[in-house]
Amino acid sequence: MPDTGGETTVGTRAAADPCDLVTVPARHGLEAVDILRLRTAVGPVLHDGGVDTLGFLVPPGTAARWDLPGSACTPTLRRGPAAPPVAGTYWLVPPEEAAPVTDPVLLAAALCEAARTIEAADRF
Repeated sequence: MPDTGGETTVGTRAAADPCDLVTVPARHGLEAVDILRLRTAVGPVLHDGGVDTLGFLVPPGTAARWDLPGSACTPTLRRGPAAPPVAGTYWLVPPEEAAPVTDPVLLAAALCEAARTIEAADRF
């Protein structure tokens, strides 16, 4: 496998496409996936059960301007729809069933709405 210069690697295709990965806690991310599916398209979403997070593939360059508390965004190389290479991870929303990437503006809005929904649910 080629050196990715410290970037996260997603999938296993020969030609790598740049993208970024927004990572959030799983509960927050699951709520956002539901919101995005109801209102717009969602790109591929990776679940890491070991640390209980979801990762949303977003366009390259998003990491440079991403600033949403409770989340992180890192540059990534997307390597196609094969099974994720990290033990304990799987596609929650597989690339073949998704938009190419999730729009970062729509994702940020969905994550904010998800946070409000979770906060309201936790009050009861």
